Amino acid sequence: MTNGEFFSANGSSARRAYVPTLLIALLAAAAVTASVYAGEAPRRVQREYDILRAFPAGRLKALSSGDFPDAHGLTGSNRANGSWLEAGPQRGSCRALIAAVVADDLTAADDAWRGIDVAFAHQRADGGFEAETRPNGTSAKSPGAAVETAFFFLQELGRAILVIRQSPHEEHFHARIAALEPKFRRACDFISAGYDTIIINSSRAVNRIVIAAKAFGTCGLVLHDDTLVATSRKLIAHALKLRDKDGVFIENGGRDSSYNVVSIFFGQVLALHVPLPEFEDALPAAVAWQLTRIRETAEVDVTGNTRTGVGKEKSYSGQPKNVNYNEVVFALTYYGLVHGDAPALDAADRVFAYTQRPRPADK
Repeated sequence: MTNGEFFSANGSSARRAYVPTLLIALLAAAAVTASVYAGEAPRRVQREYDILRAFPAGRLKALSSGDFPDAHGLTGSNRANGSWLEAGPQRGSCRALIAAVVADDLTAADDAWRGIDVAFAHQRADGGFEAETRPNGTSAKSPGAAVETAFFFLQELGRAILVIRQSPHEEHFHARIAALEPKFRRACDFISAGYDTIIINSSRAVNRIVIAAKAFGTCGLVLHDDTLVATSRKLIAHALKLRDKDGVFIENGGRDSSYNVVSIFFGQVLALHVPLPEFEDALPAAVAWQLTRIRETAEVDVTGNTRTGVGKEKSYSGQPKNVNYNEVVFALTYYGLVHGDAPALDAADRVFAYTQRPRPADK
């Protein structure tokens, strides 16, 4: 078996029973996969595709509904801006692609792929991507920011390709993935050359270290490149040092109830593809604190946050950063399904329901 490939295995998946006192824990279709590192014993793993298929009905579609490209193939803040800003926002098209593949909707998946093509239409000769000035006056033109926006895009693209390979639809995408590989390789070489800027620029925002690790790890598996996967593990080891005494991931010198959950979610996704026992050992403490931040109303408590929900930072659009509610739902759903954790699943249900309630502007 070549590096980065997965043994295929048939398995069973179970959904959570929605009863007040009983959790039917998920045992998603498990596969035995050999590690990409010599000397490590095979382990039983859960495939991300099967975890996503086990989501409560309608949840993945709802969480991904805003990710599909517009008529110009733009997603995220590129779409909101009405024109190309940088590569990172195009990651939304990759999330839309994943949701469509999991739903067996290849028409929607092909529509989502347009966002990937648009991103690579803006690739530079050095493997990075063109960038314009953001509405808040900053830009991804500088070297460190150029690396960051590239790995933000690549971490979802690598993940999307891995989920496709786990699905029954790999043949549908096989030719276009193969055609993409030279550009994909150049982009990975670009972020590899910028490794030092990741450490320098993102160590006060540990979620970005985890996101970079996810880019290197998932892309390394796509390209069967052990060096990229090793870099992923190196970044995760660094991220694990950026926790407080209670195991909460530190953001800007303290705790943040939005970005802690982003670290949980992205690291958990990576760990479904790359064996990361040390990271998985760190998850219970980080999740336990996160659950204390879910109020009875299902709103996420932002009291004492160092970055989000309290007006301390602005987004690329110039608006104050708020809680990443989608990531809260994703993180707690993944954790609950992977670990058979009833409190996490219950919190995910409540927060999801909170996010789906009509807002005054919707009425």
